[in-house]
Amino acid sequence: MSASFTELRLDRMSRSFGAFNALNEIDLTVGKGEFIALLGPSGCGKSTALNCIAGLLGTTGGGIFLDGRRIDQLKPEDRGFGMVFQNYALFPHMTVLQNVGFGLKMRGLPSAEVTRRAEAALALVRLQGQGDKLPGQLSGGQQQRVAIARAIVIEPPLVLMDEPLSNLDAKLRLEMRAEIRRIHNQLGATTIYVTHDQDEALSLADRIVVLRDGSIRQVGPPHELYESPAYLDVAEFMGFRNKVAGRVTRIEGGTAFIAVGDAELSGRAMDALAVGDAATLAARGDDVALGTDGLPATVETIEYRGREHVGTARTDSGMEMIFHSPRHLALGSRIALVIDPARALVFAGGAHG
Repeated sequence: MSASFTELRLDRMSRSFGAFNALNEIDLTVGKGEFIALLGPSGCGKSTALNCIAGLLGTTGGGIFLDGRRIDQLKPEDRGFGMVFQNYALFPHMTVLQNVGFGLKMRGLPSAEVTRRAEAALALVRLQGQGDKLPGQLSGGQQQRVAIARAIVIEPPLVLMDEPLSNLDAKLRLEMRAEIRRIHNQLGATTIYVTHDQDEALSLADRIVVLRDGSIRQVGPPHELYESPAYLDVAEFMGFRNKVAGRVTRIEGGTAFIAVGDAELSGRAMDALAVGDAATLAARGDDVALGTDGLPATVETIEYRGREHVGTARTDSGMEMIFHSPRHLALGSRIALVIDPARALVFAGGAHG
């Protein structure tokens, strides 16, 4: 792996398509050896950002710098980055070995060197002995390994991955997730990885960059974004799917209490709040349980998940809640929902969506 850079810096990087701003002045510094995940819903700008870094899309504002050298004017091939796409993008008529060695061949390396390095890259992704096959003879997971080998064989300073696991089944995604991190560690690589899957981002990244509507909402290590999202929309994307609107009744230390109908709920205050303010309590589904004294609700759906049941219920005020239950519940059952105050977060303002 090339040791040719210390940091990649995005300086107010922007991209517009006519009147639509897909990226709004993105500022980010990526250090050598980091694994960065760009996380967010469809249309948030994460793939656009990756394509701008790769040079597949031009920027319409700001700059991209590699150790202070501006590179956003360079062609993709002159940047020398490795790219792994969602759809593999392998040449179907070439063997696996030829696919992996293609970038080296284009650089004019001797054929013996191309073969040696391509075979080493295939060994790194655990595909020894598969070099003579065509891509169509491999499974989806194996094809994605070939795509990764092709990206790393050129020893790029930076590997860019655009939702590389989204076409794989759940079991393969887990296996490939571990493989991608292992390869990253073994190479001492720098990786920028686009995903809409919070579990993928949490398990892979050193830092997560949450994007929304073309802007960065929050950057931090996985544990920080998981436990202390700075905004309600970031919290929702990190799994806090239950949002309960109410008004602040009291503040004790860092805990905010809010009135929701006749019930009082509490959680860690994430914003400056005062008594009487509109506020929203956010909680994950596995922190909402059945109780004797809680939010009155009616069961709308219930699913068996092995060790427990996961359901949705509608509160008397009309809010939909996700909850976990140790037992099956009949649809239409009346229940009381209790939210763990140690795991809930309270944000200023009303709930949206």
